[in-house]
This record gives sequence, C-alpha cells and structure tokens, in this order.
Amino acid sequence: MRNVVAALVCVAFASPLYAQSGTQAPPPARTLSLAGPRVGMTFLSDGVVDKLHERNVDVGQNISQFGWQFERQFYSKQGGVTALNEWVFLLGGLDQNVAIPSLSWMVGLRTREGAEFGVGPNVTPAGVALALAAGVTMRAGVLNVPMNFAVVPTKAGTRVTMLTGFTLRR
Repeated sequence: MRNVVAALVCVAFASPLYAQSGTQAPPPARTLSLAGPRVGMTFLSDGVVDKLHERNVDVGQNISQFGWQFERQFYSKQGGVTALNEWVFLLGGLDQNVAIPSLSWMVGLRTREGAEFGVGPNVTPAGVALALAAGVTMRAGVLNVPMNFAVVPTKAGTRVTMLTGFTLRR
C-alpha cells in the first residue's frame, strides 16, 4: 500500500498539467535553406601531401574543390545573430585526375550583416580533424554569394580551403 501511495504522489507532482499551467511554448524556429554548389581551392602542407601519398593518392600542394553545401539557417523575428547547421561535401583533386572526398559538419553563427563563423568535424582520406571556418555571405536580390575560408589543423599538417558558390533565397 505504501508503494502505491508513493507512486500516486510522484505521478501527481510530475504531471505536465501543473508544470505548464499559465505558460505558452515558444514559437517554433523558422528555418531557411541556403544549400547550393561550392567551388574553390585547398592548399595542403607537405605533411598532408605525404600522408595522402602513403594511401596511394599523389597530388600537389594545391587541389581544386567542387561540391555541395547543405545549409540550414535558424532565425527568429528579432533578426541579429542566427544559428547555422551545415554539411559540406567536396571532391578535391579533380584537376589532377584524382577524387579526394571530404565531408564536414559545421555548427556556427551568422550575423545580420552576413559574417559567419563555424566549427565542426572534417573527414578525408588524410584523416579526421576539427575544421574552423569563417566567411561572409554577400546578397544581391535573391542571390546569396558565400565566400568561406576554412583551416583544418592535423597531426600530419594543415589544410586551408577557400570556397565560394551561390544560393537562391526562397
């Protein structure tokens, strides 16, 4: 009997009816998709080139990058700083007859003026590392033109990437 009373007391105090009385849930976050193509260049340190050579990938220190960025921007009515969630898939080295895949997941912030900063994991055949990125998105009507700069420091060396592309604001 004592266990039944204790269970009923717990259920009564845990009831969401009492916890949420008189309050409203915040409005859902609005999102904006800024996905689009990306093109750029990556500069590889000697150590990264050597690491790729160990995996039978022979490239120079500068490789082309082509890919797609899946970006979702979360914002509120007040404007100002917004949160970003980005997945960036790139194929590098196509100019040197190789395809080096790269996948990054970035979480960051963008200001009202278009400046953005992000951080997240990066996976390539050269290894796994933490990517740090910054950039700016310029707007012209419904066209967004992002210009991004990313640095990926690793044990083997550093990779520096510059990307640009475009997205259409819907």
